[in-house]
Amino acid sequence: MPLNRRKFLEKSAVTGAGVALAGAVSAPGAQAAETKRGAKRYAFTVLGTTDLHGNVFNWDYFTDKEFDDKDHNDVGLAKVSTLVNRVREEKGRRNTLLIDAGDTIQGTQLSYYYAKVDPITAVGGPVHPMAQAMNAMGYDAAALGNHEFNYGIPVLRKFEQQCRFPLLGANALDAKTLRPAFAPYSMHRLRTPHGRDVKVAVLGLTNPGIAIWDKANVQGKMTFPGLEEQAAKWVPKLRSMGADVVIVSAHSGSSGTSSYGDQLPYIENAAGLVAEQVPGIDAILVGHAHTEIPEYFVTNKKTGQKVVLSEPLKWGQRLTLFDFELVWEKGCWKVEKVGAKVLNSNTVEEDPKITKLLGDEHEKVVAYVNQVIGTNAAEMTSAEAPYKDVPIIDLINHIQADTVKQALAGTEHAALPVLSQAACFSRSARIPAGEVTIRDVAGLYVFENTLEARLMTGAQMKAYLEYSANYFVQTAPGAAVDPAKLTNANGTPDYNYDVVSGLTYEIDIARPAGSRVTNVRFEGQPLADDAKFVFAVNNYRANGGGNFPHVAAAQLLWSNSDEIRNTMIAWVKAKGSIDPAAFAAVDWKLTREGTPVF
Repeated sequence: MPLNRRKFLEKSAVTGAGVALAGAVSAPGAQAAETKRGAKRYAFTVLGTTDLHGNVFNWDYFTDKEFDDKDHNDVGLAKVSTLVNRVREEKGRRNTLLIDAGDTIQGTQLSYYYAKVDPITAVGGPVHPMAQAMNAMGYDAAALGNHEFNYGIPVLRKFEQQCRFPLLGANALDAKTLRPAFAPYSMHRLRTPHGRDVKVAVLGLTNPGIAIWDKANVQGKMTFPGLEEQAAKWVPKLRSMGADVVIVSAHSGSSGTSSYGDQLPYIENAAGLVAEQVPGIDAILVGHAHTEIPEYFVTNKKTGQKVVLSEPLKWGQRLTLFDFELVWEKGCWKVEKVGAKVLNSNTVEEDPKITKLLGDEHEKVVAYVNQVIGTNAAEMTSAEAPYKDVPIIDLINHIQADTVKQALAGTEHAALPVLSQAACFSRSARIPAGEVTIRDVAGLYVFENTLEARLMTGAQMKAYLEYSANYFVQTAPGAAVDPAKLTNANGTPDYNYDVVSGLTYEIDIARPAGSRVTNVRFEGQPLADDAKFVFAVNNYRANGGGNFPHVAAAQLLWSNSDEIRNTMIAWVKAKGSIDPAAFAAVDWKLTREGTPVF
């Protein structure tokens, strides 16, 4: 049953406890326990997913075909469900738990449709497809991800009600009371043949960056302290409550880094620090970073205990298995051994139970994204966008600048020139010549970002461009240039390389990072440091995402609650046609000692 939040908060106010859930209660299979040299032993498996991002089917709604990538990964809960069924059959259903580490209800047009087009919050509205699938699969608990907050707290609360498992967030606190706004943990009992049950606690931790990335949705309502601090508070409580095993489900990577710099006093990717600093944790399911870490051990500094971490690849491409072996010693269960591995979802077929359950929802969304909303005079693609100024990125900037100009008309800032930033979110985006559909436009902007206008100076824009240029690998004059090896320096993702329209500039890739941007001009003249501009920028960037300089502290002139991709769809609908000749221009280029690279 869904958790009763009011009763939980009443209970937590008195006892400081979280939510206790009954886990598996029937006798486990024989293979789960053995007696060796008189010792009582029990084995169980915790299965984990993370960053599902609205993927149920092995389907790409932006390309309208089965998902595929260069490694031939598959995606979706339908595939994961088949893997889960196989593990449960092998281990015994009663000897497994299934958990998730967050970012569940945002990311595909399927999840968007049931948040915005046919919203789950409507009276008599539908049940979210992710809730339906995860309920059918028998999830035991899920941590909150930062993207859970993208559609606002009402959508998240409705999703929480629809889930037959708890959404956990020990560091998601009510801003007024500083009490947990969600269940901090869940407790699960696994019955053994040896008398006492094994009590497994799952502690959920979410990302402090929510305070920045979804400021408009959470400010004054919720606060998000650091993972290490809250784990240090809750793990001893769970042990005192009799937990034999403590697992943390953390929507936080393991690198110890933050994309938002020093704007928050809390680390974004803190899972490794939690393992290192907080005694009493046996395993951590890691999320948020979209990387694959099958098994990784961190030694706790206080106890010397090795803590196993595992991060399955995003979108349901992998399933983590934590295998625990316990021994009965001195009247209690002790973890004797624990290891982790991942299974690849491309090795199995989709679970027909899940595809049948959500077939109607899938078909509705396919029909929705294939609606024709206009025409396009010439094909545009993003294949070369990371290293060339291409029309498809110009389109984003053109629409953003146009939207901001209209929004500021009649205000004191209406006379200021408007600059705009955009990044390449997908190297496979394409808007064909001829008819243009919703999915063509939506596929160009795959994140739920909203639009803001900030006041920036010429000097600040130069610093912004310089920071962005860190994306390129330094390449000496005369050296061969391989586009495949030119970008993503120091692990910088494509979405953290911004191009800016309204200025012209060059990036000299032969120079070291920090001194690459040259010949910055506005309307043909060298850019003055004291010039003032309105900067059209997405909320992720404006609120510190990527840690770009100046923009987060810049004066906010205007903001919009609608996703940029919806703004783009509405713009194309209103215009009826797209003509790249009307907005495409080469505003920036890569050079070496003044010579263009391309």
